[in-house]
Amino acid sequence: MSSNNSNGVLALLAGAAIGVGIGILFAPDKGSKTREKIKGSLDDLKNEVESKFNSVKEEGKEKFSQSKDELKDTVENLLSKSSYKAEEAISFLEEKLAELKKQNAKLQK
Repeated sequence: MSSNNSNGVLALLAGAAIGVGIGILFAPDKGSKTREKIKGSLDDLKNEVESKFNSVKEEGKEKFSQSKDELKDTVENLLSKSSYKAEEAISFLEEKLAELKKQNAKLQK
């Protein structure tokens, strides 16, 4: 989870808590109405937090998926290059072996 998103959620929670506290202090309504308002505010806050959490979760999944794909591409690239280099090494060794066979044939005559 990124620092900006976590700071935003903390700011949202702090702002909501301050708003609820101020609302209670200056509430001209009866206790039951004030409690209903607080409950409604808390429900709204809960929905906002859930929405932010889901957004951050999806963003994390997306970044993980991208990283996974990039890693897969890198590994495939590395294997391809390694295979090519292995072929070069095998060709070089085959040429050297052929030269050694020629030299050995000359020495045996």
